Amino acid sequence: MTSAEKTKSEPLIDLQRLVVSIRRRRRLWMATALLGLIAGGLVAMLLPSPPTAVAQILVIHPDDSPTDSGTLMRTDVAVLKTTKTAGEALKKLNSTQAPEEFIKDYDGLGLTNNVLQLTVKGKTKDEALARAQAICDAFITEYIGRNQAAAAAQQKALLDQRNQAQNELTPIEASIVTEEAKGRNANPAQLERLYSRRSELNSKISDYDGRAQEAGIGTPKVAAGTQIVDAPRILPKSLLKTLGTDMGIGLALGLLAGLGLAAILSVIKDRPVLRREISRHLGASVIAQLPEPPRFLRRSRAVTRRQRVAATLVRAVRQEGGSVSLLDLGARQVTAALAVDMARELAEKGPVSLVDDLPKANLRELAGDGPIQVLDRADAPVAGKERRIGVGSIEPGTAWTDLEFLGEETILVVRTAHANTEWLHTVARQLADRRIPIIGVVLVDPDPRDHTDGTLWDGLHTALRGRGGAVAEPVSVPARPVMAARPVAPARVTAPERKVLPERKVSPERRVPRPAPKPVEMFPDEDAPVRRLSTVAPVETDAERTVERVLEQPREKKTARRRPPTPYKRPEDQDNADQPTKRFSPVSPDNAEAL
Repeated sequence: MTSAEKTKSEPLIDLQRLVVSIRRRRRLWMATALLGLIAGGLVAMLLPSPPTAVAQILVIHPDDSPTDSGTLMRTDVAVLKTTKTAGEALKKLNSTQAPEEFIKDYDGLGLTNNVLQLTVKGKTKDEALARAQAICDAFITEYIGRNQAAAAAQQKALLDQRNQAQNELTPIEASIVTEEAKGRNANPAQLERLYSRRSELNSKISDYDGRAQEAGIGTPKVAAGTQIVDAPRILPKSLLKTLGTDMGIGLALGLLAGLGLAAILSVIKDRPVLRREISRHLGASVIAQLPEPPRFLRRSRAVTRRQRVAATLVRAVRQEGGSVSLLDLGARQVTAALAVDMARELAEKGPVSLVDDLPKANLRELAGDGPIQVLDRADAPVAGKERRIGVGSIEPGTAWTDLEFLGEETILVVRTAHANTEWLHTVARQLADRRIPIIGVVLVDPDPRDHTDGTLWDGLHTALRGRGGAVAEPVSVPARPVMAARPVAPARVTAPERKVLPERKVSPERRVPRPAPKPVEMFPDEDAPVRRLSTVAPVETDAERTVERVLEQPREKKTARRRPPTPYKRPEDQDNADQPTKRFSPVSPDNAEAL
């Protein structure tokens, strides 16, 4: 897979990496959640909610029906929050507050289709009660007045219809009188139409009169039924309940803010947290990992685990003499302690020295007064079979040219999520330029739930590049002649009665020199074609050929195998009797008996 294909296959946001990054930043979002919890408690203690009065109003709707879905009550709540109702309430309170500001201090809620609950806030309890009473009175007055105005408007409309009908009835009465005065010359059909129209108008006038009288009465049921059923009262407040509610809200808001901030930082900072990412960016496999060292408890367990990792690293380095370095990236104390443990492991087999180039690590104090010597970088070179372990740093600001003096190969001790991707690339590139092979990476404080593969399948050139470069260059040797393959001779039988010729001596000039064994290549060319070689026969001397001729047995003469006679078949017994006759072979002694 090419690098372009790898780039295409990688998602824009790795969810696994995002989850691990958020979990590693648990201190951040837990701190924000704690701050939210504390802030909620302080708000509940220092900024208590003002006194709140509550009242309930029974509202009678003239057009109410069982199938109403609450539309009429929502209309009443909307009317309650108007500046007209607020202005009437402020007039009753003799307050100069603006109606727009006063609306923010109260709220309405429809409990049922006919019960309206009013909640009012005030600076004091008395003010809250007075405000609630004023708003209730203003709403009831406005509601009853609105219904009465609607009834008066309906009465006026009915009276207007009655007057119009009376005005229409007057000419009809006059026409009837005129027609009746004609006596016998009156038109009966005309009189019948006039009588019918007069009767219809009289019925309308009577109906309009009755409906107008009913509308004039108004809506006494609405006026009498709409009232305050629950007088304004102060809501009891519990300090613990208020404190718990505010703290819970603050905790939730702080937690959400912390999680969001942790997710944003994990995307922006681009710090690898998974094993597979760190190994890919450094170009080396993860060979060991250590948890974060505890500060107070379980220190002995951490020391035992570190010593076990040190033994693993000792087995990973070369057993011959030489030097190796431990380079720190975010875990200074762990690197120093790991170097001392490795030196103690190697001290059992020979002299070991530590090269201290790690600032603020106190390597001499950790090594103690034992057989391990702690040297500076400018001390004498390696003498004999002495093993040296260089301890340095690859933090920003590192002198890259000095890393060559710490060791021929190196082990990186990297703290998870300490460096970003760009710096990991810089470290890998600088070590490659210095020709310092990376044996492996030791992760410090990895995520315990990270089970990704930190081994590079194509990392042979990285881990063993220095060792492959240490092999001597192969010496050119003349090619060995290829001879034709000779057939395998049968088993030889010793003939003691025959005399064996003495072996002739071959001069040194005629001997074919045997080439030196070809060294093993660490990095074979993957693109070179594979050639199929023919079988090479061993080179023999003249004496060996003479001995073979003498000891070779005479070959036996093979006798010709006689064929059995061919049986004769009659035409009726053959399947191809209807076929044309073929030419038969002449009679021979073999088939004479069959004929």
